[in-house]
This record gives sequence, structure tokens and C-alpha cells, in this order.
Amino acid sequence: MPHGTVTSADGTTIAYSAWGDGDPIVIIDGATAYRAVTPENEKVGELLAGSFRVINYDRRGRGESGDTAPYAVEREFEDLAAIIAGPGEGRAATVFAWSSGGFLALNAAQAGVPVARLALFEPPAVADDSRPPLPADYVARLEAAVAAGKPGDAAELFLTAAVLMPPEFVDGMRASEMWPGLEAVAPTISYDGRQVGDAMSGQPLSTVRWNRVSIPVLVMYGEGTWPFLAAGARAVADLLPTATLKAVPGENHSTTADVLAPALSAFIEEV
Repeated sequence: MPHGTVTSADGTTIAYSAWGDGDPIVIIDGATAYRAVTPENEKVGELLAGSFRVINYDRRGRGESGDTAPYAVEREFEDLAAIIAGPGEGRAATVFAWSSGGFLALNAAQAGVPVARLALFEPPAVADDSRPPLPADYVARLEAAVAAGKPGDAAELFLTAAVLMPPEFVDGMRASEMWPGLEAVAPTISYDGRQVGDAMSGQPLSTVRWNRVSIPVLVMYGEGTWPFLAAGARAVADLLPTATLKAVPGENHSTTADVLAPALSAFIEEV
């Protein structure tokens, strides 16, 4: 499993791992996640290495990747383009994205990053009243907490407002061994908030937001997931004329590599 780095357009170093040879599959993590805490991505790479080149990278500000201020959503489009051009060798790339990483993937495709196919697992759109929307000042509050030197407050806002975790659960997490790691990536939570934009506002998704996405899109959700996440996946699939909605085994906003790897392979072979 080779590890390496690429340099994004603004000079930021982006770290990645890669498995196998062939047409690339690039994995994008969701909010707070990165290679060191997503072993399922490595397993997907190992399972598909015989047919594809699977690339998983640390989004900027997380893991071994750098970060360069100021942030803009376009910087992450450039990061993805650098990964496709570098370890992806500029070949037609399938991009698979977890959760809110799906909005980054869609936004990048809309902006013209060379993506051949998109596969998304539970993009957490909130386009109805199936759950409370994100607060209108969500990103501003995240960034204010980080600027004030209180990354734990940003993490808590993410967990309560975005993940809908009860506050008393977060109180217990603050004393846990995992909390320092969450605080370390807390400055990047607003990055996902900016990629999400108004897609979690409780209002119907904008018909023009991804109107230039004409590539095949597979939108997956776990059969045992929360109803509002299934509704969000359905809203994204309904918006995109080229999308297919697929229920897969999996609960609570996740699935296993043994399920995901063949689903990705089948999607690529079909289209």
C-alpha cells in the first residue's frame, strides 16, 4: 500500500494512500473523518485492488494533510483534482463519498473537476421536516468557536446540531479518550458546513445547484438507517436525472467494506 502526497493548487500538501492498479476510485470522507480513523476505507482498497486503483486521502486540515488559510470550498475541489491528476494518473475517476463528503463530491463535479461517476453513501440532505434543519448560523458559530480557541465547543455544536446527539451524551464524550482527536479536526467541521450550504435547511434542494452534473450517480443508504437519512438520500437522487437510488445492508449511517466494495464494482461495470 503506497503512501504519498500531492500539492494542491494553493500549495497545500494533501496526503493519500493507494491500493492496486487500474481506473481510479477516489474515496472522500465525511465530517471529522480521515484515513487514520476510517479502517473500512483501507479494507475497500484491499478488496478492490485487483481491478482498480483505490485512493483515500486526508482532506485538508486533517490527519497528515496540511491546510492553508483562508478556506474556500474551491480549495477542496482543487485538492480532489490534484489527487485525480497525481495518483489517479488523470484517468477517468469514480469518486465515492461518505456522508457530507457527498456534497463536496457533487460540488466538485458541478465545478468541472474531471469525475466519471459519483457514488454517495447517505448524503445527509435535509429537504423536508423529517428532522430539524441545521441552524442558519451554524457555520458562523463553528468558526467563532474555533477563533475563540474553543474547538471543543465547535465539536459539540456539530454533534448536537448536525448529528442530533443529545447534549448529555456529548458531556460524557468530552471526558473520553477520543475527544482530543475530535478537537484536533474541529477547525475543519465548518469546511463541511460550507460544502453543505443550504442542503440541510429543511427546504427543497435547489434545482440549479447541481444542474451541470450529468455523469452517472449512485446514491446509497443503509436499510437500517435513520428515516431522515433515507429521506435525504432520496431527495438527492430525485434531484439528479442521472442518479440511481440503492438501499444496501447497513445500519446507523454506515456499511461494511464487504458490502460496499462489490456495490462500487457493480456500479462501475454497469455504467
